Amino acid sequence: MAEFAEDDNILHVKMFGKFSMVWKGKALGGEAKSMESQFICLMELLLHHRDTGVTKSMLERALFEDRDIEDIHHALRSVIYNAKKRLKKYGLPDVEYIVRDKGIYSWTKEIPVVEDAHEMERIMAEAEAETDPARKKDLYLDACHCYTGEFLASQIGVIWIAKEARKYREMFFTCMDRTVELLRETHDYFHMESLGNYAASLHPLENWELVTMEAMVSMGRYDDACRLYEDTVELYFREEGLKPSPRLMQMLEELGDRMDHQYAILDDIQMDLTEESSPPGGYVVSYPVFRGIYRMISRLLERSGQSVFLMLCTVVDSKGNPMREGAALEELSARLGEAIHASVRRNDTITRYGRGQYLVLLVNTTLENCKVVQKRINYHFIIGRQRTGVKYHVNSVICEPDMPLPTGPEGRREG
Repeated sequence: MAEFAEDDNILHVKMFGKFSMVWKGKALGGEAKSMESQFICLMELLLHHRDTGVTKSMLERALFEDRDIEDIHHALRSVIYNAKKRLKKYGLPDVEYIVRDKGIYSWTKEIPVVEDAHEMERIMAEAEAETDPARKKDLYLDACHCYTGEFLASQIGVIWIAKEARKYREMFFTCMDRTVELLRETHDYFHMESLGNYAASLHPLENWELVTMEAMVSMGRYDDACRLYEDTVELYFREEGLKPSPRLMQMLEELGDRMDHQYAILDDIQMDLTEESSPPGGYVVSYPVFRGIYRMISRLLERSGQSVFLMLCTVVDSKGNPMREGAALEELSARLGEAIHASVRRNDTITRYGRGQYLVLLVNTTLENCKVVQKRINYHFIIGRQRTGVKYHVNSVICEPDMPLPTGPEGRREG
């Protein structure tokens, strides 16, 4: 949390990410005891609901959950009494910190509070009412940066906290959409890139990388945009076993249409298109590039008469069932990728399709040769008495869409 002046007579409260309180530049709390957790829980409730207060029953449920306490009302009074002593010890003014009125407990109005979650709401409301576009953009940017993580992220299992976390996450996403729209209108791509990176760091796997990519392309940084795309696809595969979302694929195509390069002669363009080196093994590409190659080859086959096959390789367990999760899957998936790369020709194309799956485009070959490739992959992939293996499905690229899938041998050894 940011530092504050020592003469600042305001209690600064952080609810996004990890809870904290700062008084006169000093962080309060930090003792790792059971009583400390009850104190923190009490303060979170009272400070966040300081406008409406908290009922006795809500406090008791939050503080003691389902514990069997003989006199829960006495236990609540004890927690509040100790909290008051603790706050005074921390150096806060000696006032009635926690006020009770008709069964509602509230934080005192004698000590002002600035809370990041309420600040986000306040600034966002001000931005919505603002008519000046420049001022509106600045306010939305400020509101976005108030949000520094999930609301009380480490306690998301608590019902009231989970509800608030959903609310503020949706507010942040709405605020992001409106801010990006304003930045796009004013061609402020520098802040747009920064904001995209910021949102992606807080909520990965939510497609915020698209904002950064759009800003990069708009600034002519095409190589950076392509690298970010490839890194994003790899992240989605690694963390969730997902192929790029339709939105990500659509955005990539739209961005590709906008990539206007500087004027150049053909020799320079061809040099840029050519691979810097010619490594052995298959050509490994991202899924969108693979899709483009597949479509291009499909068109070429109309006249060339070549035989091309599409092969799907899937990691399976000892019973031949596809592996969808587990600690070993990522290592097996990476090893399968290496085995495929070492087993196919340089003019064959490879892409990782999902967690434990690869697609291979085998050019100018036969179905029998596909089986030979499968055996080579098994040779490189299977170690000793390994019980996991690979299941193969092969389709001719020129076959009808509803044609049944020819199935190759399973690369699995029983041990």
